[in-house]
Amino acid sequence: MKKIEAIIRLSRFDAVRDALADIDLRFFTLSEVKGFGLQKEQRTYRGSTYDPDYIARLRIDILTSDVRVDEIVSTIKKAAYTGEVGDGKIAIYNVDSVLRIRNDDKDENAI
Repeated sequence: MKKIEAIIRLSRFDAVRDALADIDLRFFTLSEVKGFGLQKEQRTYRGSTYDPDYIARLRIDILTSDVRVDEIVSTIKKAAYTGEVGDGKIAIYNVDSVLRIRNDDKDENAI
C-alpha cells in the first residue's frame, strides 16, 4: 500500500477533484497548508501591493493499493499542471498497515 501526498494550488483543486472522481477514486483527505518556496506572489489590499510571507496551498492525502499509484499520480499531474513555478509536489510513501476503526478492517479492505 502507498500514501500519495500532493501539494497543489488552490485554483487547481476543482480540476484535480473532478479528475480523481473520473478515475473512481473513492476517498481522500484535504488540508489547507502554507508553503515557502521559489514562487513570489504579490497581493493587493486597499490599493497597496505587498508580498505575503507564505503561499496558500492544498495538501491531498490518498491511501491506495500499489497498482493504482501510477494512475492516480498521472491524473493529479495532468489536472494540477499550469506550467508555472508553484504547481506543486507529489510524494509517495510506503504504508505498512491501515486499520479501519469502525470494524477492524485491515490494509486493502480498510481503504
